[in-house]
Amino acid sequence: MTLAGTVATGPDLLRLVAVPVFAWTAYRDIETRRVSSTVWIPLALLGAVLLLWDARLAWVAGGTAWSYDFLVPTAISLGLVVPIAYLFWWVGGFGGADAKALLVLAVLFPTFPEYALGPVTLPLEPTRIGAFSFTILTNAVLVAVALPVVLAIRNAAAGRIAPVMLVGWPVPWERIPETHGRLLETPTGLSRGGLDLDALRMYLRWRGLSLAQLREAPERYRDPATLPDEPNPPTDGAVTADADLRGDGGALEGAETETAVTAATDPQGAPTVDDPWGAEAFLDDIEGSAYGTTPETLREGLAVLCENETVWISPGTPFLVPIFAGLVIALVYGDLLLGTLL
Repeated sequence: MTLAGTVATGPDLLRLVAVPVFAWTAYRDIETRRVSSTVWIPLALLGAVLLLWDARLAWVAGGTAWSYDFLVPTAISLGLVVPIAYLFWWVGGFGGADAKALLVLAVLFPTFPEYALGPVTLPLEPTRIGAFSFTILTNAVLVAVALPVVLAIRNAAAGRIAPVMLVGWPVPWERIPETHGRLLETPTGLSRGGLDLDALRMYLRWRGLSLAQLREAPERYRDPATLPDEPNPPTDGAVTADADLRGDGGALEGAETETAVTAATDPQGAPTVDDPWGAEAFLDDIEGSAYGTTPETLREGLAVLCENETVWISPGTPFLVPIFAGLVIALVYGDLLLGTLL
């Protein structure tokens, strides 16, 4: 609550530190899909200190300032937003960074801040639900819901009409190694369950190959006999991951491969081999799922990427972007949902 003659309370002014931090984390999440957990620790500590500061100010003010303006929204923020963040992370609806961001916001913004700018007080539309972190969350959800509509309009304007136009767009294969998201294509057509591009990068680094090399000789590298004797560390699939790769591209680089081929062919007409592309060997070697990738999903994705010049991908916009947008909207306007309904 703003005191008479002041721009804002000390705690509310310090809370604005979160804006550039969340802008940076949203940018990092778009560029790398990786946000260090250490970024949230200072904000969480700041939030705890400001919460105690607010409690003291509300206690001194007494009356409804303590009970209605502080205790009720704080209880909603910590008792509702925190469990929601944990639940959605637990069921896979949020990534770890998204959940941590919401946990930090629950501590940092339990009550509605007020900023007096001359005759104007921001947020413009405070609501009866005083938990500001809940307002940020609902704003973020509305922004996230609007993104597919924007994507569909963009695709329609470019003449790209397809069943997946709400969730993706086509990109040339050359951009795939530096692109985040998931393939929306399989050899049999469009699909929502295609190969995760982080898993693709893990596989290519494991083999010491580039996507361009794979496309130059797909039949060669489809043969598991070309798997390297000493694979590279796959890293975590991040675009920016450092990796000192052995670029041999397989144990039989530069020589004819001895392939155990049967007379049968697969649906694409290629000779049938045991474990095409070495997909199963890769997943067994890394002792993990590579973001839920199965051998079949990896094989289908590689087949598409070796054949198509342009592929549909889902960018999978990280939820930190809507969270940041929801924070900015909340600070300037207030609650998009309840502010327009109440």
